[in-house]
Amino acid sequence: MRALPDECVPKALKHDISSSAHTCFTVQEARWAGKTNGELLDLAESAFDVLVTLDTNLRYQQNLTGRRIAVVVLAARSNRLEDLSPLFPSCFEAVEKIKPGEIIYVARPH
Repeated sequence: MRALPDECVPKALKHDISSSAHTCFTVQEARWAGKTNGELLDLAESAFDVLVTLDTNLRYQQNLTGRRIAVVVLAARSNRLEDLSPLFPSCFEAVEKIKPGEIIYVARPH
């Protein structure tokens, strides 16, 4: 599985995904920083299987129907590592099972 964490996702997630025999590059490493969601999805679709993002509105902003790339959305109180790191194990599980064109939301239980 080839994963692409979005710009706002902490780089610490890359290590966790990569350690499980997945290929993982950040948006910055791919040289796609500053791209809009639509541009990023178009670029990423040819090189990655899954985009990991914090953009909880992506589903409403972009039509994922017919796309080959899957999306995992981390829904936390903030983009700070201490708020996101508890979601990493569930994010890893989502990356393992997600199918092309799917979107999975990962959030802390209330």
